[in-house]
Amino acid sequence: MPLQVISSGFGRTGTMTLKVVLEQLGFGPTHHMVEVLHSPKQQAMWQSIFRGKEIDWTDAFDGFSSQVDFPGSAYWQETMQAFPQAKIIHTERPEEDWWASFNGTIGKSLRLMETFPVPPEIKNFFADFTEHVMKKAMDDYCDKDTALAAYRENNRKVRELVPSDRLLVFNVAEGWGPLCRFLDVKAPAGEFPHHHVRSEFWQHFGGEPASA
Repeated sequence: MPLQVISSGFGRTGTMTLKVVLEQLGFGPTHHMVEVLHSPKQQAMWQSIFRGKEIDWTDAFDGFSSQVDFPGSAYWQETMQAFPQAKIIHTERPEEDWWASFNGTIGKSLRLMETFPVPPEIKNFFADFTEHVMKKAMDDYCDKDTALAAYRENNRKVRELVPSDRLLVFNVAEGWGPLCRFLDVKAPAGEFPHHHVRSEFWQHFGGEPASA
């Protein structure tokens, strides 16, 4: 099935929340990093993509109706072209909030990955992800000024390159309204959910380590 929704926002901009609500609204299954963590096949495929292998994006997202979060969001320009009917949701949050969240989760996990009690294939996957995606996107993802510059540049580039009729710039704090209007669906009853707080993120790695 072709992707109906593509997310171009960096990780830690509400991507897990967006995954949950897209699936609730009927745009699932939704691809997210968690799918990669639980699938050796996904890990091998994405490592090939990281290393520059040409791929049919329809095959890469086979079985999914939408995509959010890294690693897919690092390739939004390619997938936007591959799926010309897909709508683009660009998740953002205030940059200082983003940096605090990113540095305390994704950044910290990549710095300490070799010490985690996870299988070797997971460590190998994240070594490739760090080298070919994070360093390419941010150069030095450990440095606040460098990471924030990359965050701003991605936000700018999305606004410049995505046609306005295909784009929603979205902060998950805005709730159902703008998202449901953009996707032309009825808002569900109940409060807008929020997922993947810092403690939930660290559950994937057996808990947050004390050292940075």
